Amino acid sequence: MDTGMLDVPGARLFYEVRGSGPVLLVMLGGSTDPAMAAPLAEVLSDRYTVITYDRRGYSRSPLSEPFGERPVERHADDALRLLQAAGSAPAHVFATHAGALIALDLLARQPDRVRRLVAHEPPVCELLPDADRWSRLTDEALGLFEREGAGAAMRRIGEETGLMAPGPPDPGLPAWVRDMLTRMAANAEPNLRYELRAFSRYVPDAAALRGAPLVVAYGADDRGTLFHRAALAVAEHLGRQAVELPGDHVGYLRSPAAFAEALHACLA
Repeated sequence: MDTGMLDVPGARLFYEVRGSGPVLLVMLGGSTDPAMAAPLAEVLSDRYTVITYDRRGYSRSPLSEPFGERPVERHADDALRLLQAAGSAPAHVFATHAGALIALDLLARQPDRVRRLVAHEPPVCELLPDADRWSRLTDEALGLFEREGAGAAMRRIGEETGLMAPGPPDPGLPAWVRDMLTRMAANAEPNLRYELRAFSRYVPDAAALRGAPLVVAYGADDRGTLFHRAALAVAEHLGRQAVELPGDHVGYLRSPAAFAEALHACLA
């Protein structure tokens, strides 16, 4: 694995590169850390040059300007600069959760840079029949954040979505997992303060994406959940059928080998 830093306007992006072959950019979202994708990247490294990275202001990617709102489009511009640094050929992209929103925006605005995108469970709640419920949850979580801190807000979101915030790292865990969980805990505050509201309102550009090289996917174990419903809504919005991948919302971490095979089939 090689690591590096890429200077972009207002930040320095930490990235990791594994393997050889066509470029595959992996994009996670929320307050997660790209180390969650390391097992998947290792499995795929015999077929792809896999790039994972810390989004601006998270983990190991420091800002060089004051904190401020970081909309989906700003992160998509960062991803574009990573792809430009990786070469001139269009790249494969696997993106999940809020990372899928960033990737959808990237594909809509820079279609010549993306060979194929697999967008896994993009949380576009604005397309759901009960969109008002999820908008109220955003308001409630941000209110809790201001009054009681990031922990209370993340717990409230977890109660409704099933995504629970990680607690303090267990000393018995491997060092890389402890480090990852520590970074994720620190990422919660900027995620809530500077991104949650803008990301929760994002809707992909259907006109730009209807003919794009794109797969919308959901986890087989997530049927009936918010993330499954949102993936189906996005697929319908873009005029296509959603594809099932192994596992749940983090199937790429729980079962990286099986997930990698299914992902490779989608990309191929």
